[in-house]
Amino acid sequence: MTPAAVGGAGCSPETAAPPTVGVEEEFVLADRRSRSAVCRSLSVLPAARALLGGSHVTPELSQSQVETVGAVCRTGAEVEAEVLRLREGTAVAAAEHDCLLVPSGVAVLGRSGPPPVLDQARYRALADRFGPLIHGQGVNACHVHVGVADREDAVRAVNHLRGWMPLLLALTANSPYGDGADTGYASWRSVIWSRWPSAGPPPCLRDAAHYQRVVDQLVASGAALDPAMVYWHVRPSAHLPTIEVRIADVMPDATTTTAYALLVRALVGHAVEVVRSGEPVPDVPDLLLRAACWQAARHGPVGALPGTHSRDCAPTSVGRLIEELWKRVEPHLSRHGDDRRVSDWLGEVQLHGSGSARQRRVAERREGDLRAVVDDLAVEVP
Repeated sequence: MTPAAVGGAGCSPETAAPPTVGVEEEFVLADRRSRSAVCRSLSVLPAARALLGGSHVTPELSQSQVETVGAVCRTGAEVEAEVLRLREGTAVAAAEHDCLLVPSGVAVLGRSGPPPVLDQARYRALADRFGPLIHGQGVNACHVHVGVADREDAVRAVNHLRGWMPLLLALTANSPYGDGADTGYASWRSVIWSRWPSAGPPPCLRDAAHYQRVVDQLVASGAALDPAMVYWHVRPSAHLPTIEVRIADVMPDATTTTAYALLVRALVGHAVEVVRSGEPVPDVPDLLLRAACWQAARHGPVGALPGTHSRDCAPTSVGRLIEELWKRVEPHLSRHGDDRRVSDWLGEVQLHGSGSARQRRVAERREGDLRAVVDDLAVEVP
């Protein structure tokens, strides 16, 4: 995120502006001819920064990736305009270097050339410590920051948010293909990412001091290089007054991304609200959350998931989980005029599936030609 978020979730609805929200998206750079991932970020980044501003486009671990960092927004229209601005500007820069900008959680056709780890001190340190684990980590997520000014509220709200992460992953799964083959998963990205020793669901945390102790212990253990490498599905930001939800694959289009970001804002608002009302935390075991996230990664928004938002964790259909989620977020969505946008997207997912289903439909229509999947996903150059 760029500027610090203010006007956090949970403020009095009569007096407060909508909580701030910001979106970060990671993308594959694919060669325009082969559609395979290609190591050109060092060429694309300067061109994109010249168009969009230096702080809004950043490198990633792999030289076949770029990341966009959105400005702080307050309305749905602002979020969509910013997501579109950054996608289109970066696509223009990519096209100047014979690349497509592809929003898929994993490179559909893999990559050509040498292992594309960016030659920066931090990434060299990651390679030294974690060895071959670093290769193949060129995966692409969507991170949403929501302003929560009080650190104690943010830490405790994460306890109420962690149980919803499997459903959010199911709704946003967008990486069925990898290295030119169908993986059988809806989100292969999340499976690859889960290999990091610091990735996964956050523990239940008593307060901000407890959070800091756990982070310090992870770093001291060697499982995390630094606090920024605490790769939990949802966490208080290490450097901003926000909660950061990190569970989603990058999504196929700006409309979907916007609806998802607004849903996350509403869910964070609900979580802060129940923290302040003293509602007990559903203390779901980490292992069950991991299992539920695996189930979401495997099947997407199809079938059932453990109901990890509640204490009994009973298997529940995705449709019913969406209904339970809607009860909690609808007041916050309606307050800011976001309910129609989010309900339309959730209805679309229930009818047609997530981005992974879209990718497979394109492949089926084109008799398995995965280049067509890349072309369908690629951000259009204006």
